[in-house]
Amino acid sequence: MKWGSRPWLRLFLMVVGVVSLVLALGVGAAALWAFTILPRSLPSVTALETFQPLAGTKVYDDNDEIITELHVERRIFVPLAHIPQTLRDAIIATEDRRFYSHFGVDPIGIARAVWQNYRRGRIVEGGSTITQQLTKVLFLTPDKSLERKIKEAVLALELERRYSKDRILEMYLNQVYFGNGAYGVEAAARTYFGKSVGELTVREAALLAGLPRAPSSYSPFEHGEVAKRRREVVLRRMVEYGVLQDAEAKRLARTDLGLIPPERRRTTGQYFLEYVQQTLEGKYGADMVFKGGLNVYTTLNPTMQLAAEQALRDGLKALEGRTVKGKTVDHPEGAIVTIEPQTGYVRAMVGGYDFFRSEFNRAVQARRQPGSAFKPFVYMAALEAGFTPASRVEDAPVSYAVGPNGQSWKPDNYDRKYRGQTTLQQAVEESVNIVTVKVQERVGLGKTIQVARRFGISSPLHMNLSLALGTSDLTLLELTSAYGALANQGEWLAPVTVRYITDAQGKLLEEHVAEPREAVSPETAYVMTHMLRGVVERGTGIAAKVLGRPIAAKTGTTNDYSNAWFVGFTPRLATGVWVGYDRPRSLGKDETGSRVAVPIWVSYMSKVLGDSPREDFPVPDKIVFVPVDLDPSNECVRVVTMAFVRGTEPLPCGRRPAVPAPLPPPAVPAPPPGPQAAPGSPAPPALPRQAWPLMPGAQSSAITTPGTAVPGAAPATPITPGVLAPLPPSGGAPTRSPEVQGP
Repeated sequence: MKWGSRPWLRLFLMVVGVVSLVLALGVGAAALWAFTILPRSLPSVTALETFQPLAGTKVYDDNDEIITELHVERRIFVPLAHIPQTLRDAIIATEDRRFYSHFGVDPIGIARAVWQNYRRGRIVEGGSTITQQLTKVLFLTPDKSLERKIKEAVLALELERRYSKDRILEMYLNQVYFGNGAYGVEAAARTYFGKSVGELTVREAALLAGLPRAPSSYSPFEHGEVAKRRREVVLRRMVEYGVLQDAEAKRLARTDLGLIPPERRRTTGQYFLEYVQQTLEGKYGADMVFKGGLNVYTTLNPTMQLAAEQALRDGLKALEGRTVKGKTVDHPEGAIVTIEPQTGYVRAMVGGYDFFRSEFNRAVQARRQPGSAFKPFVYMAALEAGFTPASRVEDAPVSYAVGPNGQSWKPDNYDRKYRGQTTLQQAVEESVNIVTVKVQERVGLGKTIQVARRFGISSPLHMNLSLALGTSDLTLLELTSAYGALANQGEWLAPVTVRYITDAQGKLLEEHVAEPREAVSPETAYVMTHMLRGVVERGTGIAAKVLGRPIAAKTGTTNDYSNAWFVGFTPRLATGVWVGYDRPRSLGKDETGSRVAVPIWVSYMSKVLGDSPREDFPVPDKIVFVPVDLDPSNECVRVVTMAFVRGTEPLPCGRRPAVPAPLPPPAVPAPPPGPQAAPGSPAPPALPRQAWPLMPGAQSSAITTPGTAVPGAAPATPITPGVLAPLPPSGGAPTRSPEVQGP
């Protein structure tokens, strides 16, 4: 049969020829693009020979020992020779079992993956080789596109041409991400098992080998059962690869994950480090912090930090154990801050029970009512106004008309008892609310706020008498810093977390220079310190007396027991403790600062102080000590030694002055005489400066010095209406500020 007799065959062959020619041209063009044009747009794989990880910021403790590094990726390079064969086998069996036989791209592996995914109806296996995965990690973006896959294949071929299989495997094992911030096998081994990669067992190696495919989904910390099933898959593939016996694989599959215990997962000082990091980013920017190679030398003391974290966890567990019944969503939280008064250095900072449970730093970010822990500012204002620890105030019911409607506010004492004539010393020790409010009224709100500002208190303070009972929200850091100024003889220093910083070349960028500021005179600071020592010796903080050394402190508890505080100091350290719920609610009946915060403080400080020498507070030259009777009879019934600035001291108990000494003048000019005291009240004393200016509707009170006959209630002298602002709307002024009396 002749060729021309079958025109359809000729047409068919022509079409085939044209199609083949087009395909050949297309393949040729694609090859030309892939091997000549595309490589020009790809990074050079020779960059690996000079590759250097980004230099993060190194953070050091107070002994110049490195604590951590702040970087974009946590990576610790380790040579292939130090990586156990079991881990290498597990990775290859799982990710690329033909690694040592293909040329960078594995057509057989791709075909197998396509078949398995088709057979299962879902993606169960990938076709990328280890070399391709390495190129994606080092050079490409993770987007899913044909162009990216072609680039990945071309780079993989180039890598295989230039480097040995072992070198490629080494780079891969040091680059791949294993989750929880760990890049590379060494960082992963430390993160999940708390050991070096060279110490990994077969079951641990199998767990790590299963993570690179989906680190978040297979995270053993977050999804234990899922991670265990993934490990079983790896063990089966190791059997198929011929590096593990089937019986051994089945035995290992039944074992637990063997993870590092939860308590060891916590890196010491996370709240402190986060606070430092935020400070650095605000000053230098994120790029400099994470890529600039800074060296940051902090004030953190690791021993104190570890002890603080443990004491807080133990204390919160104990509180929850006795107050929480059954399962609950909310857990009590707390914070601890320790400051060195002479430098302002923050030696320890704990912002909560567990940083990984909540990153909210309650030491610096949470503002809470300090309750009676605010009272020292009231009494320091009184000392500056001329009062002394021996000045007496009538502890008796009193009421004040507050707000635009003149509603009655009646402060009360926690124990509902009234002590009559009470010295300021006793009022501080036993946290007597009524006496504190009356002292605040006499001194003036402006004076107390002025004193608090000098001590570094920057939070807003309410202009009403409830301020005396701690109704204005403060942070633990600022309150602890303020107490530290008393230990530093009245000089306040701003809290500091960084001593100095150098750049990558060691050049000094900044260095902290202490700039003390006098908050009160050394004499006033010592008198207040001595008053606060009585809190530990005889008052609400007596549980801290077990430490057997000079400690000055104050407890604090707010209405409904929603906040528990204890801030105390020795001559060298000031430590504050706060406990409460993130969403304010009661900690439980009678869960006061004395019961909740003091034990945490004592547990922590006992470890910090240890067997260090007993050190007393330095006494200024102008300070004298006088025995004073807490009993109004002045017959030496309840004698307490008090500290006074020379010239203000009373006669020792048992002796009476011939002429009563006048009290300091009032903080505001006395208005015209108001209504007289109730009928039957004793006549007022013949000392005009002893008449207290009271708020409209307030009951009368009197103040005397030891050795002076105690008169009856003075006539009420009203202040111009409108002096008192309405009480705080957030929580309302407490009708009483809870404070435990005695132990």
